[in-house]
Amino acid sequence: MDKKERLVSLDALRGADMLFIMGFSGVIAILARIIAGPDCWVIPLMGHAEWVGITHLDTVFPLFLFIAGASWPFSFAAQETQGKSRLSIVLKIFKRAALLILLGWVVNGIFDFKFSTLRFSSVLGFIGVSWMFAALLYMFVRKAWIRILVMAALAGGYWALLYFLVAPDAPAGAWSFSYEGSITGYIDRIVMGTKHIYGYGYNYKYANGWADPEGLLSIMCGTVTAMLGVFAGEIVRSERFAKGKRALLLFVTSLVLLGLGFAWMPFCPCIKKLWTPTFALFAGAYSFAAFALFYWICDVMMWRKWTFFFRVIGMNSITIYVGSGIINFTNATNFFFTGFSSLFSGDWSVLVMRLGRVIVAWLFLYFLYRKNTFLKV
Repeated sequence: MDKKERLVSLDALRGADMLFIMGFSGVIAILARIIAGPDCWVIPLMGHAEWVGITHLDTVFPLFLFIAGASWPFSFAAQETQGKSRLSIVLKIFKRAALLILLGWVVNGIFDFKFSTLRFSSVLGFIGVSWMFAALLYMFVRKAWIRILVMAALAGGYWALLYFLVAPDAPAGAWSFSYEGSITGYIDRIVMGTKHIYGYGYNYKYANGWADPEGLLSIMCGTVTAMLGVFAGEIVRSERFAKGKRALLLFVTSLVLLGLGFAWMPFCPCIKKLWTPTFALFAGAYSFAAFALFYWICDVMMWRKWTFFFRVIGMNSITIYVGSGIINFTNATNFFFTGFSSLFSGDWSVLVMRLGRVIVAWLFLYFLYRKNTFLKV
């Protein structure tokens, strides 16, 4: 993205989103237990939904993909301004997708050299491929209404596959929206093989070789999520509306997506691990609302001083995601905070350690920020 057009709101929102990857959800959960007890309604929101449903933690992944899409109209415009050819831009899109797939394999443990059981799918790979399709569509299909039809076709087509088809090898009576019965799981088993699916060899309730939560067919709705982000980026780049109206339009779009999600719910359950169309709609509604809020605060009202903490994270979001799988932040946390946590007992001691891990990870990113070092893909 061109620096002159860089939105503070996008960096701050990306940082706020990635803060939960750094362990902040655990901080909120333990605080809720301390304040309101173990049955506090906030606690389940800080974990993933068991199967059907959506929690706050479930929105972290799609929001990151949404932001990647929202950044693309700015990046594309900057590259056109620099005189780059369409071919070079397309090659750069492919390169970024390939690098994200490769980084996903790094996080999955490619350097263990256990290639017979290496998980092929990954969060980063899912983002890379979904974003790639959305970016190419934006480049070559500039009419918004056609892209809306493409989104509808992707979501509707994926829903039809899930609704009407049950995996041929599913147990008798399996629900088409279950891991065992879903057609997306069947495609994963055929194309990738059971040994290359998340959870193989582990005691993971919804895996054991049945399907991958970042499955191949679910990329159809992953692309929808990225395309929603692209539309959000177009809205805030538009010169047709004043900035305040752009924020309002983002929020209104959030309400529309929310309404569509509820209308579709009787026929399509909201399941993150299958990235069902209703999940894409609800996560999209949340993403639009969050972006509207951050855009209004940061880029309309220009209240920006508070964003520094989040921008340190947001400007190195890939670094902290990949780094969390490589660097042992837990050891560093134990080194610096075990003594301090011993001054407390029970949940308060746990809180110190969880908060300590967030602090250690943030200081690592702050060091990179001060050195002007950013991992850009």
